[in-house]
Amino acid sequence: MVLYLTREYHLENVAAANVLFLWSATTNFLPIIGAFLADSYFGRYAMIGFGSIASLLGMILLWLTTVFPEARPPSCDEFSKDTCGSATTAQLLLLYSSFGLMSIGAGGVRSSALAFGADQIKTGANSKNSGNLLQKYFSWYYVSVMASAMVAMTCVVYIQETAGWKVGFGVPVVLMFISTFSFFLASPFYFKLKVESSLLTRFFQVAVAAFRNRSIKLSSLRPDESYYIGKGSMLQAPSEKLRFLNKACIIRETDQLHLTDGKALDPWSLCTVDQVEELKSLINIIPLWSTGIMLAVASNQNTFLVLLVTSMDRRVTPNFEIPAGSFNSFVVLSLLAFVALYNRVFLRLASAIIGKPVYPSLKQRMGSGLVISIFATSVLAIVESVRRRVATEEEHLDGMGVVKMSAMWLLLYYILIGIAEGFNAIAQNQFYYSELPKTMSSIAATLFGVSMAVGNLVASLIISTVQLVTERGEMEGWVGSDINKGHYDYYFWVITCFSTLNFVYFLACGKAYGPCKGEGGDGASSRVADEDISVTS
Repeated sequence: MVLYLTREYHLENVAAANVLFLWSATTNFLPIIGAFLADSYFGRYAMIGFGSIASLLGMILLWLTTVFPEARPPSCDEFSKDTCGSATTAQLLLLYSSFGLMSIGAGGVRSSALAFGADQIKTGANSKNSGNLLQKYFSWYYVSVMASAMVAMTCVVYIQETAGWKVGFGVPVVLMFISTFSFFLASPFYFKLKVESSLLTRFFQVAVAAFRNRSIKLSSLRPDESYYIGKGSMLQAPSEKLRFLNKACIIRETDQLHLTDGKALDPWSLCTVDQVEELKSLINIIPLWSTGIMLAVASNQNTFLVLLVTSMDRRVTPNFEIPAGSFNSFVVLSLLAFVALYNRVFLRLASAIIGKPVYPSLKQRMGSGLVISIFATSVLAIVESVRRRVATEEEHLDGMGVVKMSAMWLLLYYILIGIAEGFNAIAQNQFYYSELPKTMSSIAATLFGVSMAVGNLVASLIISTVQLVTERGEMEGWVGSDINKGHYDYYFWVITCFSTLNFVYFLACGKAYGPCKGEGGDGASSRVADEDISVTS
């Protein structure tokens, strides 16, 4: 996509990168809103249907920009060598509208597809077999997601490079139409759960109730005061962490009028212990959650990597070269290989070397991923430094042409970042699911996507800041349009430094958080959970 923006819409590299970063951030953030709307108002079926239609319309709109020349600025061939026509406001509005529709569609589909499929299995199978069926479903769901990513980064990219943008963008339109049509065709067979109360509403109720009861002094709690325990709850009292929220679930003698048949008349004045603990658990994991943002920054450099790969020798054989946009598929391959070999090879090999079973904890795996991401961006900076030196020696001063350096040197970055995601991303998802209450599974499913969204925003901020600081007068900025005059290697070193500081921050957050649930001294609980998440991922 970065090539389409720079070649067809004549956007600068920084501008194109920021557009794609913001688009990716929006796409990863909107599922949170979609989950809230699905759980509170419309239901998962309606949200998936709406998202599918919105995605289809966005893809059609993007395809139309390739069909009608008026939708794009004139070709650079019509101008002097150093001048290209800029896109008009109307042309950019059409382009960005297609991005917006696809982001809205992703918010509808991603927020509900996984849970909607699980609903069909839980209602269509008996309790004895539902667990095994769910495990198989999760496995095939993630396999299908990875397989679709591979198809997009290989087959679709190859079609775009060989057949042009019109056919390359037309193929996804056809596939999305088939997907949407198939979804609605099977509507009579779906089980559609009724909308229940919103978890976000429960959070706000706790905050409001705690504020209303702020005059209560927890240190002087009288014996006649008790906590409001929900029906069937196993919790008899709130935890000592974030104690000020405990005021939301305290029942005083003068507050008995708030209860009728064991239920609170005003949930904005009195909440259950479970509600309070749900909000506490979410607040407690936020610091560790934030450490994943820099991993998202380190792994979301594909916009610039496509430009670098394009300027390098991509030939595997004299007659075949890998499309620049397909190099990111090596991240997926690396991640798939890691998931397949982690339990079966790596842990067994480590256990044999050490002489006892090795089962890394969740925080150890998250930290390992952060460390590997530091090495990945370091490799990227070194390779780019060599590539720039070779380009200067070969006098590619206009940023054009292919340097005599193999793009395969970049594979080390792609492999390392795939392993880093295998360690950190999978551990993050398992961490959220194990640390948050079962009633918050939908929130847990979207937290990693939110960190990716914030990571894209942070990456955009870093790029804009670096370019603003380093571009002076006629001097090319580090991430300028001419990759040979700029210093992309310096930019990658900046990412490496931030990632290193983030790892130190992670160590502090991990120590403050304390042990995770189910991590006993023998590591048995961690081992079982490890195997489950590796299978489902």
